[in-house]
Amino acid sequence: MKQDLILVDERNRAVGWGEKANVHRTGLLHRAFSIFLVDPSGRVLLQQRSRAKYHSGGLWANACCGHPRPGERTLPAARRRLGEELNTRASLRFAFRARYRTELSNGLIENEIVYVYFGLVAEPIIPNPDEVAAVVWLTLADLKADLARRPRQYAYWFRYYLKNHFAAIARAAALTKRV
Repeated sequence: MKQDLILVDERNRAVGWGEKANVHRTGLLHRAFSIFLVDPSGRVLLQQRSRAKYHSGGLWANACCGHPRPGERTLPAARRRLGEELNTRASLRFAFRARYRTELSNGLIENEIVYVYFGLVAEPIIPNPDEVAAVVWLTLADLKADLARRPRQYAYWFRYYLKNHFAAIARAAALTKRV
């Protein structure tokens, strides 16, 4: 299914839209979101992306990622995608914004300004097998140790978040588990 993404400038101002496949082929800067789900003990949910995904298939990442559509606000888009990927809902709170660019092994380019949200798990997680191969809950300490041992098992953006925003992730996870 064709999907349009919101193109932005370096100040995150919308400047138009572009078709998802073309945006990722050409590396145009666009808006995205990522979701971290936390359980009451502070563990974070990781998903192994379905091998059928158009990039980073089989790699581990945070609970959910996606793109708002033109005319769609980022938080409602994040809620929508959480339902599409994990068949669940959570009250999401903004934690931080990230900016990264990387060239993926299949020739696609991720060039995103990402709104990162955190939510406390309130419902069962029922992964959509077209999107998610498996899920696991890890403490941040266990996650950091596994990432050091097996970095290539994790999606680029997730490694980027943990390297560049670990303090914000730890803070948001601690605040989220108390909600």
